[in-house]
Amino acid sequence: MAEYDSVDFLQLDELLSDEEKLARNTVREFVSREFLPVVQEHIRRDGSFPMELVPTMAELGLFGANLHGYGCAGMNNIAYGLVMQELERGDSGLRSFASVQGGLVMYPIHAYGSDTQKERWLPELAAGRAIGCFGLTEPDFGSHAGGMLTKAERKGDGWVLNGTKRWITNGSLADVAVVWARSRDGIGGFLVERDRPGFETGDMKGKFSLRGSVTSELFLRDVELPEENRLPSAAGLKAPLSCLTQARYGIAWGALGAAMACYDEVVRYTRDRIVQGGPLAGKQLTQEKLADMLTEITKGQLLALRVAQLKDAGKLHHTMVSMAKRNNVDIALQIARQARDLLGANGIVDDYQSMRHMVNLETVRTYEGTHDIHTLILGEHITGMRAL
Repeated sequence: MAEYDSVDFLQLDELLSDEEKLARNTVREFVSREFLPVVQEHIRRDGSFPMELVPTMAELGLFGANLHGYGCAGMNNIAYGLVMQELERGDSGLRSFASVQGGLVMYPIHAYGSDTQKERWLPELAAGRAIGCFGLTEPDFGSHAGGMLTKAERKGDGWVLNGTKRWITNGSLADVAVVWARSRDGIGGFLVERDRPGFETGDMKGKFSLRGSVTSELFLRDVELPEENRLPSAAGLKAPLSCLTQARYGIAWGALGAAMACYDEVVRYTRDRIVQGGPLAGKQLTQEKLADMLTEITKGQLLALRVAQLKDAGKLHHTMVSMAKRNNVDIALQIARQARDLLGANGIVDDYQSMRHMVNLETVRTYEGTHDIHTLILGEHITGMRAL
């Protein structure tokens, strides 16, 4: 495999600190040397993740990387974004694993958990000794999370949970699930350990996309939990939505990594591919497509970088993340499709990665808020009116 040639048309590296570049380059090397050589094996297995890499990922500080304390790396959000970019350059499933662990499991414990919950779970999750999942989406409620049917009812000093969650990344791998449920007091978060009686998981097979990621259903049947398993500060739907903002931020950067991988691959291919007496790269239509790819990646990099700066400054609004997620995933999917097209028939075999990124990005366009949902979020922000 040729050495990856990153995309930096506007010399944005000059704006990065040494620490930020070190974080990116370290993960870039990990992906190239340890992940890419094994990814196809796991893709062919239809739903397996290379768990043997988890200790290395933990050692590199990739779990909860932008959180502070409890064994977390404490990166700023530019470095964290660059880490997500490099992970998704490998595969969306690789970035999803780290993103769920950090943004959807560790973040709510860090933000809404008790001191005891933080001390119990965060060091274990940061070290990769425990794996977590995030149970919000249900069979009948995806974008409309507020319609959830999962119930939490009081029983003595504790709780009983009943319901089903679907499309849960890492569900069957998880030692703990952050489950959101509706009670008389409103929507709240609960920590459900794997060995709780009545808690079961099942993997979802037959996926065309994200085949290197474990996707599961969670079944809760009269699962009894003590009060200390409730996230004490997580009150209302804003709590899980704030977790989604963290994950969407990582996706905005991650999608760029997938786009950059496809662009790098197709530039190399078209230079070497001889068509009608000359390189495919020398054809006008090819150069138009490559120019469009480079331009959209560069615009996406600028968008992600500015959102990161605002996040670090405490000035981030969730609509900014919606714009970044919406734009960057969309342009990444377009780039992957164009790259697959330029690869011709070779683009449908796994010697090349563009089609793998293309089908993965179809899922990324849907999860953590669909493209259309983020359109409506921005529309409401612009007009002050919720569309019907």
